[in-house]
Amino acid sequence: MYRILVVEDDRSISRLLELELTHAGYQVKVAKDGDEALNFYENFKPDVILLDIMLPVRDGFEVAQAIREFDKDVGIIMLTARGELESKVKGLKNSDDYVVKPFEIEEILARIDSLLRRLGKTKELIKVGDIEIYPKTMEVFVKKKNVHLSLTEFNILKLLAINKNLVVSKEKILEEVWGYYDEENNNLVEVYINYLRKKLKDSSQNIETVRGVGYIVREKENKT
Repeated sequence: MYRILVVEDDRSISRLLELELTHAGYQVKVAKDGDEALNFYENFKPDVILLDIMLPVRDGFEVAQAIREFDKDVGIIMLTARGELESKVKGLKNSDDYVVKPFEIEEILARIDSLLRRLGKTKELIKVGDIEIYPKTMEVFVKKKNVHLSLTEFNILKLLAINKNLVVSKEKILEEVWGYYDEENNNLVEVYINYLRKKLKDSSQNIETVRGVGYIVREKENKT
C-alpha cells in the first residue's frame, strides 16, 4: 500500500483528501504546517507528498527544497490557489507536478497514479470482497486493517485470489507455492489454509473447501 503525505492547513481540504485517498486504497497521513510536514516525512516515509504552498511556519517551497536536498525519489505534487506562471515555475523546481485549487478529486487521483508510474511504482491490487492484496509490497488488508501473513500464507492467498471463483486443486497449490507436488504433502496445504482462515477471521468465509479437489475463493456480495 503506497503512502501519501498530505500537507494542507485548510482542514476541510485536508479532510477531503484524507477520506478520498484512503478510500482509493492509499495509506494517508496529514500535516498542517511546514515543520510538521518535515517531522512526519522522516517517520512516515511517503511515496508521494501532496504539498500546499501557503503553509504556516514555513511554506511549501521551503519544505520541498528541504526534502529534495536529501531525497530525489519521493514524488511531490504542489497544491496552491496561485496559478500564475512565476509560482508554477518556482514550484516545479523541487516538485514533480503542480495542481491549482480548486481541483477535482479525480484529477488528484489521476496525477498521483501517473506520478507513481513515472517513479516506477504501480498500485497493483488484487481484491476479493473486503480482502485487498498488494503483490509488490506483499501486504494484505482486510476491511482496511493490515493482516500479517507468512510468505507461504501470502502466496497461497494470492494464488487463490488470482483464480477467484475458480477451484484451485491441492496439487496446483503445492506446485505453485512449494515448487513441487507430492501426494504425501496434501495435508500441508490444509494446515496452511487453516492458518489463513484464522488470520482472515470473518473474511475467511471467502475461502471454501471443494471436498476431494481443492479450494476456491468466491467474491461474496456485501450485505447492507
